[in-house]
Amino acid sequence: MSRIRLNQEYRNKIANRMRVHLEQENTQEKEAYLKAREEMKPLQDLTWELAHQIVRRHYTPEDVKMAYHLQNKFENVDTIAKDSCFHFGYHGEVEGRDENDNVVMKDKYIESHFDFKLTGNINGKEHDNNQDFGYAYFRDELKGREGCNPDINIEMKDKDSNPHWTKIKDANDKYLGTSSGRDNQTSYAREWNNDYVLDLIGREYCRDRSIGCNKEEYETLMFWQAKKGHLIMCHEKWIESVLNQMKEIKLGLKGYKYLDEAIELSTELGLNINDAEIIRTNSTGLVIYNPKNLADRIKGMKNKTQTREQKIAARLKYNQEQVQ
Repeated sequence: MSRIRLNQEYRNKIANRMRVHLEQENTQEKEAYLKAREEMKPLQDLTWELAHQIVRRHYTPEDVKMAYHLQNKFENVDTIAKDSCFHFGYHGEVEGRDENDNVVMKDKYIESHFDFKLTGNINGKEHDNNQDFGYAYFRDELKGREGCNPDINIEMKDKDSNPHWTKIKDANDKYLGTSSGRDNQTSYAREWNNDYVLDLIGREYCRDRSIGCNKEEYETLMFWQAKKGHLIMCHEKWIESVLNQMKEIKLGLKGYKYLDEAIELSTELGLNINDAEIIRTNSTGLVIYNPKNLADRIKGMKNKTQTREQKIAARLKYNQEQVQ
């Protein structure tokens, strides 16, 4: 059989198989991502316990009980609600300059915003919601969902906003439950957020109720927040390594003329495929022999004891398989 030319359809099929293969490989980047993801939820739970202790020092259970009593008794009292984010801070020192430009230490209230929700910020700023953490943590769930892609922000990095990007992000956010509210029946966000809720006294916005803690507690909170960013970074580094490899693979496939060259590349990269997995028909619509069917046909031709009817039945079966 003559060599089979490599058309764009075959290139795409092989590239898709290679992408799956590269994601399944155990690499340093993937291991770092999996380790960061595995450590995240236990660390979040421990840090939440610390946040709970800090908040209850400030708003005692008796205070909460009294606030609910007053709110339920008077219609014009609206002073307590459940929340998952807080401003924590402590009185510390920062480096500054005196009038002679000498380095001096100055007293300062050091404060940051900590949000335990799935879309909570990673930079200490109250309104900087972050979707990348949810994409990284629930990557497997999103990967198996049609229309979703947890790697979309990495794939579109440094590119202009476009309808495809927006469509995928909307699908991700809807499936995770970060954008569709109560209508989402598979809300990972709802289940996550419900684990991190406290009764807080004060105004609606958490910036109006900064809660004091000590330096050690503050540093523990900052460590947890940094770990959220670390998970996002590990996800990005892993997928970027896959994308960089895919860029070289696609470049190579583009230069190949024949299918056996592409299959040889796949084999060298650890992916064992054959032309039967890639080909059903070629670009002209002519049937390419499937190895199993061809082997069965050859075996049938060698069987000299077959009757005429058996040979006709075998041929009809073969033709039917080729049509399918």
